[in-house]
Amino acid sequence: MNNSLHFAMKITHVRRQLSIGLVLASAFCAITVTSAQTVTVPNTPTDITPPAGNVAFLVGHAFGSQGYTCLPTSIGGTSWTINPARPEATLFANIFGKPLEIITHFASINEGPKPGVVPPLSGNATWQSSFDSSRVWAKVIGKPVVAGTDLESCPHSDSIPCLLLESVGNKRGPAGGRLLADTTFVQRLNTDGGAAPTTVCSVGQTQLQPYTADYYFYHAAE
Repeated sequence: MNNSLHFAMKITHVRRQLSIGLVLASAFCAITVTSAQTVTVPNTPTDITPPAGNVAFLVGHAFGSQGYTCLPTSIGGTSWTINPARPEATLFANIFGKPLEIITHFASINEGPKPGVVPPLSGNATWQSSFDSSRVWAKVIGKPVVAGTDLESCPHSDSIPCLLLESVGNKRGPAGGRLLADTTFVQRLNTDGGAAPTTVCSVGQTQLQPYTADYYFYHAAE
């Protein structure tokens, strides 16, 4: 066997071992996150409470922004609108006393729609695991809670509302990861900031409003 072929085989072997190691590390991290957390959900109004048979398995504290676009109104003039929603956030969990990035939040096209779901061209709210790239797409259901009107779950006034979102699609990660692949509902609670700008705007203008929030992830009870 010549030296070049031997070296190429060694490189291939090392790459294979690294790939296996990354998959195992991702799986270990995902298991560690879910097992290290004690998820205690605050009492929430009925409109944003998941139905019986669903349990919270993960919570992440989000730092990010909500995007707004200035559009004309039906009565003349302009106003800031969040439709379609353009969230951009990173979620962290407190694992053994240290903040650990666990999920990214953004809008994307639903790649794993549930039966009967027609994905909108504007995309759905998306959460993607930072460990195994599994995803959940969800849409708002029920009546949002105005921030500042529920002191236990949504206490900060002048912020984006607190919501309940139902999964409209799920997808495993490329290596079969399932951290978010079985998510049924997502709650957005304890919002702080992110409300629409109050400034006068010109059509087409965009603006990002910083916010924080707690996102609770649910799956069907076993």
